[in-house]
Formats: sequence, C-alpha cells, structure tokens
Amino acid sequence: MKKIKVLGAVLIAAVIGSGLYSFSTTEDVPQKVKDAFAKKFPAVKKVKWEKESDTEWEGEFKMKGTDFSANFLEDGTWQETEHEIKKKAIPANVKTTLDTEFLGYKIEEVEISETQEGSVYEFELEMGEEELEIVIDTNGKVVNKKIKLKDKD
Repeated sequence: MKKIKVLGAVLIAAVIGSGLYSFSTTEDVPQKVKDAFAKKFPAVKKVKWEKESDTEWEGEFKMKGTDFSANFLEDGTWQETEHEIKKKAIPANVKTTLDTEFLGYKIEEVEISETQEGSVYEFELEMGEEELEIVIDTNGKVVNKKIKLKDKD
C-alpha cells in the first residue's frame, strides 16, 4: 500500500511539473524577450507569457479591446503577431479566392498574421466532416493548405 502512495505522489508531481513548463511565470521569460516585446508594443502593460517550444515564447495581450499574440525567440527576435479579425474585414481579393477555391466551406475563424516577410490571412474552414486550415497572402494567393478531419465527440 505504501508503494502505491509513493508512486501516486511521484505521478502527481510529474504531472504538475510538466504543467508548470507550459505555463511559465513572467519571471521565467528571458529579459531579452521582455525588452523586445516592450520595444515593439510600448503601450501594452499586461502580458501573459507561455513557452511555445525550447526556443520560443508567446505573449498574449489586448490592444484596443482585441486579443493579440506575439511570438519571440529567446534572444528577443520577433517572429509573428496574430489577431482575429471579423469576416467583413477580409479584403475583396482574399474573399474572391475563398469564394472561388473554397466554395461551400464555412469560415469558422479568420486571423491576420504579421511576420518579417509580410502579412497573411489564416482561415479555419469547414464543410461537413472536413476542416481546412488555409493561409492566403495579401494578393489573394493560397500559400498553405492543411486538411484535417473534425474530432467526433
């Protein structure tokens, strides 16, 4: 019985420890990341940080009532900023691509993603059991398409 209690305690500690890795505190965020964030978003005072990978951090924050996320490498290099937009904010040329190449699909979510290479629109589309994740550039060209089946509950 004592072995089971010890094993249970070790298992609980492992689960808690792995959970702490993904939900890091502000103190864990490298100073270079915090400094780069403050320089890029000087008006933002409240940020929730999460470690995305061994080398990348994501800060979630609000600007003008909109939820944003920004990713930085540990050396402070900015990678990407994303935020959701309303369907009516989709540019006409991007909407034309959706209407011609993805006819019958329903838009579940749309985000604009800004990187050093420029901006793109990221969409989650679905039709029946099929779900697509697509990326369309500002010229209306599909630059990435990923098909996945929806989870059945």
